[in-house]
Amino acid sequence: MSGKLKGLFLFTDLSFLVYWLATAFHWIPPEYAYQDYNNKLLVVWNWSFFPLDLLISATGLLSLYYYRKNSPVWRPLVLISLILTSCSGLQAIAFWAIKQDFDLAWWIPNLYLLCYPLFFLPGLVREISFSEVSMNRRA
Repeated sequence: MSGKLKGLFLFTDLSFLVYWLATAFHWIPPEYAYQDYNNKLLVVWNWSFFPLDLLISATGLLSLYYYRKNSPVWRPLVLISLILTSCSGLQAIAFWAIKQDFDLAWWIPNLYLLCYPLFFLPGLVREISFSEVSMNRRA
């Protein structure tokens, strides 16, 4: 796992946890929140991401743990975390686009979530594939 990916995982996974803590305790001032922040349907929509974002953080942080332990389990966890992260960003961007709400304060973080995994997924899939091929040759 590259140093860049480790850093991005730590940043992203810890940011998710901080965001949900701030959301739960209403630490985000309404003027910095998304449009229609007090709309109950939008609040529910936002909270619908909570399980997904926690799963992203769990798989990302666990992948770092298993990488440090030199366990091969880290690779599938990284793959899962990257795919889920990109999906989380895509869902939010799709929603904001359909709603025609183009607030950069919400687009930029979600475009980050959508796009950063795409830089690492091809190499990771190749690495997992080569790892599988070499294990099959040894068997």
